[in-house]
Parts: sequence; C-alpha cells; structure tokens
Amino acid sequence: MFPRKLAAAAAAAAAARAGPRGGGLLAVLANQCRFVTGLRVRRAQQIAQLYGRLYSDSARRVLLGRLWRRLRGRAGHASAMMAALAGVFVWDEERIQEEELQRSIDEMRRLEEMSTMFQSSGVDRHPPEPKPQTEGSEDSGAKAQPWEMVMEKKHFKLWRRPITGTPLYQYRVFGTYTDVTPRQFFNVQLDTEYRKKWDALVIKLEVIERDMVSGSEVLHWVTHFPYPMYSRDYVYVRRYSVDQENNVMVLVSRAVEHPSVPESPEFVRVRSYESQMVIRPHKSFDENGFDYLLTYSDNPQTVFPRYCVSWMVSSGMPDFLEKLHMATLKAKNMEIKVKDYMSSKPLEIGGEAKASSPSSERKSESSCGPARIEYA
Repeated sequence: MFPRKLAAAAAAAAAARAGPRGGGLLAVLANQCRFVTGLRVRRAQQIAQLYGRLYSDSARRVLLGRLWRRLRGRAGHASAMMAALAGVFVWDEERIQEEELQRSIDEMRRLEEMSTMFQSSGVDRHPPEPKPQTEGSEDSGAKAQPWEMVMEKKHFKLWRRPITGTPLYQYRVFGTYTDVTPRQFFNVQLDTEYRKKWDALVIKLEVIERDMVSGSEVLHWVTHFPYPMYSRDYVYVRRYSVDQENNVMVLVSRAVEHPSVPESPEFVRVRSYESQMVIRPHKSFDENGFDYLLTYSDNPQTVFPRYCVSWMVSSGMPDFLEKLHMATLKAKNMEIKVKDYMSSKPLEIGGEAKASSPSSERKSESSCGPARIEYA
C-alpha cells in the first residue's frame, strides 16, 4: 500500500540521517509505522467491503456523506480515504452551491449597470470593459487583474485577463442574440445527445451521476484538440437555475474528480476548469432576444507557449458560440426535438446515470437542475 511504503521510506531516511547510534531506535519506529499504517488501510478496506455487502448503493452514499461531514478537517482527512476506497462521490463536498450561482448573476447585474451608465444611444447594448472584482471569488488573485479587450464584433465582445501565478488567462464574452429564444438556446447547450450531432469535436459526452438534493450532475466529456495535440477529457459537475421572477437563467460548471471515471492514458485529463453563463431575456424566456455573459477558464495541459494557447481559446470561443447559435436555429427551424430542461425535474432528464439519494435531513431544491455551458 502506498501509505505504508511512504511511512517506511520516511522512517528509513530518518534512520540514515541519525547514523549508527540512533539507528536501532529508528528502525523500531519504522517497523511500528509500517505496522500501524498497514493495519489502518486494511481496516478501511474491510469496512468498505462490509458496507458494500450490507447496504445498497444509495444507502452507502448517505452513510459515507455523514461520515465525511463528521470527520472533515481531522488529521489525514480520513473521510476522503474512506470515500475513495468505497468508490463513492461525496456530493456534500462537490455539489454546486447557491452562492456560486448567485455570484454569476451578480456579475451580470454589475455589467448591466455599467452598460446603462455608459450608453449614450439606444443602439449598443454591450457594456464597457468590466472592472476587476475581488469579493466572493475563489480565485481572488485572478479577479484583481484588469480585463483586456481581445475582440469586438457586432454581436459580442471578448475580454481576457491573466490568472495570477499561472501562464493562463480567464476569458469573458458578453453577447446578444435576437433570432432565437432564451429557452431554445438554453436547452440546446444542455442536451448532451443533441450536442453529439452538431459538435464534431465531441468524442464522448455522458452523464455519470445526478444529485437529488441540488440537481447538480457529473458529466464525462472527451473532445478532440487541434493536431498534433492529444484529445482532452473533462470530468465536471454542472448545475443550472431559472429565476422566472427576476427573468434570469444561470449555468455553472467546474472540474471535479469522480471514482467512476479514472484517468485514461488515451486522453489528457483537464483538472482545472470553470465556466459560468448567465442569460438575461430581453422580454421573456419564450420570445426572441437575450443577452448572455460567459466567463470561462481552464488549463488544457499543453506545452505550447502562452500566446499560442491564448490564440486558440480566443478564436475557438467565438467559433463555439456561433456553432451553438446555429444549432439552436437549426433546432428551431427544422423542429428538431430537444429536451426542455426548464420544465423537467432534474431526475426526469434521462435515466441511465446513477442518482444519489439525499439525506433525510435535507430537502430537494425544486428550482434547480443540471446544466453547464459545454465549451471546448
């Protein structure tokens, strides 16, 4: 076992530094460390096997979720080891929270306020360069950096800013469509089966597991990258919220690890990924016209220089959005059947993925369901 070998190696190194006088005592300590570590690992495996026989899959998830909350923060984070050994995805740690959705909506509201302030005529709906924000962000270093205009077209503007401590950028698009409805645009980007038809880059896209508490869901997405790079795969959690009272839709996703999808030597795993999209209808969800705000960042694990990666993303993002727009128009004009995520409950959308059971201590949030802006 890895922990046992690690403990033995540490003890052996300490014995070597101590020399002949302290060697005997440290050798005893090394043996004790190996024994205790091995015993604890075997015990954890035995517990996982026992629970696997006694409990159903859903009951085991609830039990391990409670153990996770109880043991969280203790030395060694024993709950993480138990979850990994049992092959369980712990939703209490990974589900997308309401605060994450609200932060994206607040950012859209700030841009709208700036747009109103700087609008001299009623023609240009797009806001000026957004100001850096630091509050409520998990990446406060990146948030402090200024935005730089990269591209300006008739229907959208694209900015970027460096992520502090990395050679990467965060990107932001503010755009408008007037020939499709918010509901149609929203559903097309959520429908994984339809995307396999209109996005030629998709190799694999499937839902792995759903959360009955929040409506979040985990997906595995494999996509082609430009030659000569290997294809990339993403494991991410996504969630949406539709607020009809405030006339806004939000979709949030970020990378996670899931025991059902181990890393494959065929693809390069992208472990750093975040995306937020907010849609604001001009009138209603079923009338043509809306503004959208897309904020995106990932680490594609390439060896190319920073400017090459920046060029690929800066050119690829508008191309993806246009493909998404054309797929929405095609679905509208040709009456292609697309799932209606606004009217479906989270667990009614598809039946192949596993659904985790909620704890009896928590209530289901009926206003939220699965979603993500799936941008390559």
